[in-house]
Formats: sequence, structure tokens, C-alpha cells
Amino acid sequence: MAEVTAADVAKLRKMTGAGMMDCKNALVEANGDIDKAIEIIRERGKAIATKRAGREAGEGAGLSKVNANATRGAMVVLNCETDFVAKNADFVGFTQKILEIALEKAPANLDALKDLSIDGRKISDMVAEFSGVTGEKVDLSYYDQINATFVVPYIHPGNKLATMVGFNKVIDLQAGKDIAMQIAAMSPVSIDKDDVPEDVKKKEFEIGREQARLEGKPENMLDKIAEGKLQKFFKESTLMNQDFVKDNKMTIRQYLQSIDKDLKIVAFKRVSLNA
Repeated sequence: MAEVTAADVAKLRKMTGAGMMDCKNALVEANGDIDKAIEIIRERGKAIATKRAGREAGEGAGLSKVNANATRGAMVVLNCETDFVAKNADFVGFTQKILEIALEKAPANLDALKDLSIDGRKISDMVAEFSGVTGEKVDLSYYDQINATFVVPYIHPGNKLATMVGFNKVIDLQAGKDIAMQIAAMSPVSIDKDDVPEDVKKKEFEIGREQARLEGKPENMLDKIAEGKLQKFFKESTLMNQDFVKDNKMTIRQYLQSIDKDLKIVAFKRVSLNA
């Protein structure tokens, strides 16, 4: 049997991210062959991923980032089962690597991202293998991107909430971050009321109507009351009409106009592991 040295174990750990004992055991099983040990660790990771496929992976890391000239932003979520793993530096680092590739390659969707490679290995395979490193279900569950004249990202401390927002003009970075943080805090459903999907408008109208009926309002007043509640929904839930969190004496629309009367938000994305 070949001697397994501490240097070999450290080398294998650096190459795979697996735990020290997992690396040592794999090297022993592989009779000291590094390449065979790597394959053993990968296969074990895939086996764990298959075994835990039905588990809930509600924790994880949600990250966003923009390219060098801030014209494209990308956002990903890598899930795991526990907060302990989610906070691990290797887990966050792996999520960052996936985000970097997403930003560089701009894949069309999540499946396309999973098909991309990092250092010659498919991301989907690496995610499955990472289950062997963590002992938990690991799942790349979300990816999206924004292309605009100027894109600003925001990651809330703890990596559980990330946003990005695209503008039609280059603006002061802090002003852009103010909007990205507004999106994080207030979770708007759309940029403006005209962008709210019709099914959402209809649902909110019907909710308002039913609330008025339960309050005993006259039948002939229900539609008018429901319309008023719908307008309140637009005020609270559409970005341009929300009160600015940092100064509630103005709306986001007014804040943007105070910067540049032609400034517009062209897109935003928000993802949260807690909601």
C-alpha cells in the first residue's frame, strides 16, 4: 500500500475542497493515486447529491455583481440545507465563481449556466460534487441578468438578499445604490403601475372588493372602494411610486427627477432566500 503523506492530503483538499479525512480516505482507497482519489471524491459527491435530492435546501447564498463597465449585471443563488454551510467561505467562494462565469458568458438561462464550465468541469457536475464536500443537498436554483447603460448591484449583509437595477444613464454610484437598497427593503412588484401584470391587478382588485364586502360596505360602493385599494397597492408596491426609504418626503420618481429629469429605471431584479 502506498504511503499517504500530509502533503498529498493537502494537495487533494486544495484540488477538490473536500474535508481532510475525506481526502485521506480517498487516497488510501486509491492507493495514493491523486487522479483516482479525485474521481472517488467526485463520485461520492454525486452519490450524496442523489441521496439527498428530496431534501429541502432553503439556505444558501444570493449574490449579484456587474461587469467592469457596469453595463451588465448578473445574479445567482446557490442553495444548501443549513445556515452553517451557507456561511462557509468555500461555499460562498464557489457561488462567487459561478457568478463570475455567469457575468462573463451571459448565458441565456439557468440551464445554459449549468452547462458552462469552470476549469474544464461542467457547473452542474461541480454543484453535485459539492454535496460531497458539504454533506448536504446543494442546488443552483436561480440566475438572472440585466443589460443597461448603467447597472448597480447590492448584496445585503449575510448573502440572503441581493438586487440589481439598470438605468438609462450613468449616474452617481451612491444614488444607484440607494435605489438598489430601496428594492431590497421594499420589494416592489414592478417599476411602475403600468408594468404590473394584469392578473396581479385583477387579484388585488378582487381582494379589495371582498375586504369591503366583509366590512359591510354597500354593494354599490364595492367597486369604488376596491379601486381605491388598488391605487394604494400601486403606491406601496411599484418602485417609482414608493416613498423613498432615505427620505419619505419624496417618491422614487421625484428622487430620480432631482438627479436628472430624463433618468429612468429600465429594469430591476431582486432575490431573497427568506421570502
